[in-house]
Amino acid sequence: MSTPPMAFGHVPGDDKVHQATLTVLTGPYFQCGVHFSALCRGRVVRVPSGSLVRVVGTELVIPCNVSDYDGPPEQNFDWSFSSSGSGFVELASTWEAGFPAQPYRERLQRGDILLRRTANDAVELHIRNVQPSDQGHYKCSTPSTDATVQGNYEDTVQVKVLRATVARNVSVAEGKELGLSCNITTDRTDDVRPEVTWYFSRTPDSTLPGSLVLARLDRDSLVHSSPHVALSHVDARSYHLLVRDVSKENSGYYFCHVALWAPGHNRSWHKVAEARSAPASVDVTWLEPDYQVYLNASKVPEFSDDLTELECRIVDVKGSEASVRFTVSWYYRLSRRSDDLVASELLAVMNGDWTLRYGDRSRQRAQDGDFIFSKERADTFSFRIQRTTEEDRGNYYCVVSAWTKQRNDSWVKSKDVFSKPVNIFWASEDSVLVVKARQPKPFFAAGNTFEMTCKVSSKNIKSPRYSVLITAEKPVGDLSSPNETKYIISLDQDSVVKLENWTDASRVDGVVLEKVQEDEFRYRMYQTQVSDAGLYRCVVTAWSPVRGSLWREAATSLSNPIEIDFQTAGPVFNASVHSDTPSVIRGELIKLFCIIAVEGGALDPDDMAFDVTWFAVHSFGLDKAPALLSSLDRKGIVTTAERDWKSELSLERVGVLEFLLQVHSSEDQDFGNYYCSVTPWVKSPTGSWQKEAEIYSKPIFVTVKMDVLNAFKYPLLIGVGLSTVIGLLSCLIGYCSSHWCCKKEVQETRRERRRLMSMEMD
Repeated sequence: MSTPPMAFGHVPGDDKVHQATLTVLTGPYFQCGVHFSALCRGRVVRVPSGSLVRVVGTELVIPCNVSDYDGPPEQNFDWSFSSSGSGFVELASTWEAGFPAQPYRERLQRGDILLRRTANDAVELHIRNVQPSDQGHYKCSTPSTDATVQGNYEDTVQVKVLRATVARNVSVAEGKELGLSCNITTDRTDDVRPEVTWYFSRTPDSTLPGSLVLARLDRDSLVHSSPHVALSHVDARSYHLLVRDVSKENSGYYFCHVALWAPGHNRSWHKVAEARSAPASVDVTWLEPDYQVYLNASKVPEFSDDLTELECRIVDVKGSEASVRFTVSWYYRLSRRSDDLVASELLAVMNGDWTLRYGDRSRQRAQDGDFIFSKERADTFSFRIQRTTEEDRGNYYCVVSAWTKQRNDSWVKSKDVFSKPVNIFWASEDSVLVVKARQPKPFFAAGNTFEMTCKVSSKNIKSPRYSVLITAEKPVGDLSSPNETKYIISLDQDSVVKLENWTDASRVDGVVLEKVQEDEFRYRMYQTQVSDAGLYRCVVTAWSPVRGSLWREAATSLSNPIEIDFQTAGPVFNASVHSDTPSVIRGELIKLFCIIAVEGGALDPDDMAFDVTWFAVHSFGLDKAPALLSSLDRKGIVTTAERDWKSELSLERVGVLEFLLQVHSSEDQDFGNYYCSVTPWVKSPTGSWQKEAEIYSKPIFVTVKMDVLNAFKYPLLIGVGLSTVIGLLSCLIGYCSSHWCCKKEVQETRRERRRLMSMEMD
């Protein structure tokens, strides 16, 4: 009996097949020994050949397959692990739940280790987030389902974990040398060559393309670096980076990148693994000078507008070199009696080139010359406030910065020293401003002159000047503007008068505000109207001179109110609209009467006058905005608004209390709701005219209809005319045609008769 040859499968991409030869007695007629293993047929288990190199934190995948086996198509697999190559520990199994050892059961439950079947005869072992402890030998085994035990039932592969590390935090003094080591944790027993590259980045999360390459060692052990940077190979697992004469620009993050290259066919090389170290933070410390800073107030204000002068001095300077210069920054912080923290405000800051930059608080006052920052001596800086105000009271401190000159002639700040704060404060009482209003004539009638004086008194205000504003508050019962305060007239601290919201064109000169004394002002209103009723006050503001023509607001106060109240009983006016033609045919005249009724006391017609205005809402309801039609003032002047259609308007007074609005040649657009507004004027006993409240009538609806007979009259006449012309024209054409045709027939008949007559004669 011949022995069948043993077939061995080959995993794609593998360069070597691991196999084990067993000597097994199967009977008197079959024996397969070591020397005849190539002729034997049996099971073959395969894993990738050679060693697998993986990077820390990545996923490890190891495939395993079996071939040339007997038994069921689906085969089971067992995986074991050994860190040294001996003493394997059960790792995972496809058929036995209790197979793995206790340390690996938790990782299997979390899914960090899992088996994934890719075929009946193949499986993959997955290990997520590979760690250095996962480096070792992995063995794949298949339980026997063959009739005879032959071939190999297990195969082993070695996994090497690649990891690159550098020091995490390094501090080095300026001008010294920086040394960093890139340590590789991997076994280099295989024929692989490392490629090491050092990078520099300003941020710890920079990617490789955005980082600066410092030095590189290629796989041929050639070093590529610069004169200030050196890269050396210390031992098989350490690569040293040296940076000479470090400066502040060398502060940042350093990391190394390692790639392992293995030889391939035809003297080619391929990358088998690569790893990147965590960034190492490098801080370059300065050779800082040692000095102290003191702040003192050479001049302290005793009251507002006094001079304030502060001096910031540098003392006890040690270790200062020619490459160091000093600048100053000034800060202000509001004083608080409580423990609440108050943010400091920057007044001015000096850069390394001694240029001065102002803060928001001091920019304008520095431009005006009120804040002055200067350098008195090499070790003294001063700050002066020409006119100190209450807002300037608080704490002041200075910060002196040391700047060091770099190799590229730039200046970099190396140290800040703070002074103790100095409190600028002076004892002063709060400003007091009191205003009292008085009415010399407490009773007057409408049309008389209203007069009010305001007396001002102040305390703790230096050289005050006053500005005055007269306000009027309408009574609460005035529904048109409830509780509305109006500004009437004002006078500023330079005695300039200005009309505020006084818009009565007929009384433009009806109000006067004047300065009687330095602390007394008088307001007059001539020919008062009933509509002037209300509460009148003086709003006084005290101003202190700052410098030149500038003023500072010191205090503001409001006087007591003076009331204007007309208690006389007058007539009551009502308005209504009447029309005898609320419905007209287009083209007809629309007549609308605005009738005024007077209730109460009887008035002479010469003592009454009215402003009458007509409005129309061109809709069936009152949902649209009213349109102004025409108005007639109390002096008889008529004003008519322009419209887009042809109908014309006229407005006239037809009686003492009646006003007629006429719409001539009405059109379809003239339909809608019409109403009138009336503003009565009544002559007072003093002879002045008093303006009463405006009243409105209820609307009346006017319709414009179309005349059917007139609408079809012109089309009928045109049709009859055209028909008559066409008929006459037809008759004329017929007559001419018949005339010419008959004449031709008669001539021909006469010719025939001549012929007959000639024949008879013959």
